Amino acid sequence: MLQSADAQDRINDFVIKLANVNGTGSASANTLLMKSMFRMGIPVMGKNYFPSNIQGLPTWYEVRVTRDGYVARSGRIDIMVAMNAETYARDVREVDAGGYLLYDSSWPRPTLLKRDDITILGVPLARMCNETFKGVRARILLKNIMYSGVLAALLEIDLDVMRALLAESYASKKALLDSNVQALEIGYNYAREHFQCPLPIRVTPMDRTANHILIDGNTAAALGCLYAGATVGAWYPITPSTSVMDAFKGFCQKWRVDPATGKNNYLIVQAEDELSAIGAVIGASWNGARAFTPTSGPGISLMNEFIGLAYYAEIPAVLFDIQRVGPSTGMPTRTQQGDIMAAAYASHGDTRHVLLFPANPEECFHMAINAFDLAERLQTPVFVMSDLDIGMNDWMCPVLEWDDSYQPDRGKVLTKEQIEQLPTKFHRYLDLDEDAIPYRTLPGVHPKGAYFTRGSGHNQYGGYTEDAADYQVVLDRLKRKFERAKSLVPKAVIETSGNQAAIVSIGSSDGAVREALHLLNARGVSLDYMRICAFPFGQDVEKFLATHPLLFVVEQNRDAQLRSLLTLETAVEKHQLRSILHYSGLPISSSCIVDGVLAELGSASRARSAI
Repeated sequence: MLQSADAQDRINDFVIKLANVNGTGSASANTLLMKSMFRMGIPVMGKNYFPSNIQGLPTWYEVRVTRDGYVARSGRIDIMVAMNAETYARDVREVDAGGYLLYDSSWPRPTLLKRDDITILGVPLARMCNETFKGVRARILLKNIMYSGVLAALLEIDLDVMRALLAESYASKKALLDSNVQALEIGYNYAREHFQCPLPIRVTPMDRTANHILIDGNTAAALGCLYAGATVGAWYPITPSTSVMDAFKGFCQKWRVDPATGKNNYLIVQAEDELSAIGAVIGASWNGARAFTPTSGPGISLMNEFIGLAYYAEIPAVLFDIQRVGPSTGMPTRTQQGDIMAAAYASHGDTRHVLLFPANPEECFHMAINAFDLAERLQTPVFVMSDLDIGMNDWMCPVLEWDDSYQPDRGKVLTKEQIEQLPTKFHRYLDLDEDAIPYRTLPGVHPKGAYFTRGSGHNQYGGYTEDAADYQVVLDRLKRKFERAKSLVPKAVIETSGNQAAIVSIGSSDGAVREALHLLNARGVSLDYMRICAFPFGQDVEKFLATHPLLFVVEQNRDAQLRSLLTLETAVEKHQLRSILHYSGLPISSSCIVDGVLAELGSASRARSAI
C-alpha cells in the first residue's frame, strides 16, 4: 500500500473525514469548511457517503485538501471528526498513524483513547451548545457549525472567509446568521484556548482556484440540457439522478419563461414509472422537441422495451444514466460503473447504442450538449454515462465556457419547403445519401411528409413487412449507421510517450488514474494513458490498443465490463488486457491502481526470470 506522508508534509495536503448522523444538518457545516478553503485559493474535493434513508443512519463527508489539484479519494484519513457514537470504533480505526481525532467530549468516551499512535482532541460541543442556544433542533444544527470553528482554529482557516460565507447563506435571516457566527466563534475560541494551534496539518493561502467553481455533475448536466435547447424532461424519481431534473426545473423557471406572457416554454413530467418517462421522451422527440430523461441502472432495465423502439423507429432520445451500485436495488447511494454493458446493448434483439463517458462535471455539461446533437444527427438514443461520484459530489472545475455561436445540430429534418419539392413520395427509412442516415419529417409540417411510425418489421420505404430480405436491408443499414457514429462521437483522450504498457479507463476513474500515473512515475514506472470518452470505439482507440502489448483496464465494477466491451467491439487480443477492478461502492483511489499495476509488473518480471 502507499505509505502515509509525515505530518510536516501535510500543508495543504491532507484529508478530513466527518462522521455524523443523516438528517442532523451536518451538510451545511461540511460544505462551509470545504468552500472556505476553496475561497483561500486551495484546491479541494468533497465526497459525501450517505445512507439511502431520510435520517438516523451514519453519514460521512470527506474533504480532500490537495495542493496538487487531485480529484480522487486519497485512501487515507488525517483528521477524523467523530460525531456519531454508533460509528466511533470504525472511525477511530480509519485514522492514519500520526493523525488526529476530534470528538464531542460532553460525555466520556474511554474507547477513543485506545490508540496511542493518533492524537485525540476532545471538545464539549453539546455542553457548550446547550449552555448557549435554546431549542433542541437549533442545538443539533449549531453543534456542527461549532466543530467547523474548532477546525478553523486547528487548521488555520481564515475565519473572516467563513463569516462571509455564512453571511451569503443567511443574508435575509439575521437571527440565523448571528447564531451561526456565534457558534463558529465559540468553537474557534475553545480550540485556541485549549489546544496548540495550528496543527502540523494545516492550510495556507494559495492561488490555485482562480477561474474555477465548485459544482456537482448533475447540476452541470442539467445546465448543459438547458444550453442545448432541451425543453422537455420526463423522469421517475430515483437516486442518484433526481437532482438532474431538480436542477433543470430551477434553470427553466428562471430562463424558460416567456417574459412577455409569463408562460412556460418547457414541460417537465414526473411519470408514474420509468417506462412512462422514456415513452414521454420518445413522443416529445418524435414531435421535434429536444427531450431527455435522467435515471439509474434499475430505470435503464425498466426502459429497455421503449429504448428498442426508439432505436428501431430511429427516434432521437437522450438518457442520463447516473450509475449506482447494483445488482437489483443494490446500494442506491454508492457509486459504480456497472451499467456499461446494459446500456451498450439495451433492449432485446440486435441493438447497439451510443454511450458518452464524462469524467467530471465540466464534461457532464459539454457532453449533455453533444448528446442532443448526436441523438438528432444519428436519429437514435444516446446515453450519457455519469455516476453517483460525479453526479452528487462536489468537484472543483474550470469555469464552464460557452460558445455563443453554437447552433444545434438537428440532423436530417426536412422543412415544409423541402418536403414540397420532393420528386416522389417521402420514404422514411430510405438511405438516399448512402451515409446510413435517412431523412425524417416532423408531424404536422406537411401531409406529404406523413409516415407510419412502427416498432414492428418495416422496409426502407416505411411499410410493414415480414419479408426476410426487406427486414435485413433496414437492420444492415442500422449497423452501418452505428459504424458511422465512430467518426462522430468524442475522441479518446490519449497521452503517450512511446511506452509499451498503458492504462485504459473511462469516466470518474480518470482522477485516480492521473494521480496513480504521477505516483508510478516517481517510482520509475512510466505508462501511457487512454481515457475512452465514447462508444462506439473509433480508430483512435483501435490504434492505441494495437500499439500497446500490455493494457491495464481500470474500471469500477466487478465483472470487467469495459474490458468485455473492448474485447467484443475491437480487434484487441484478450491476453493484452489486465483488469484493475474496484467495486466497493466508494469512489476509486489511486492506491488501488498503483498496487494493481505494481503487482502485475512484479508478476510479469518474475515470469520472465523463470523463463
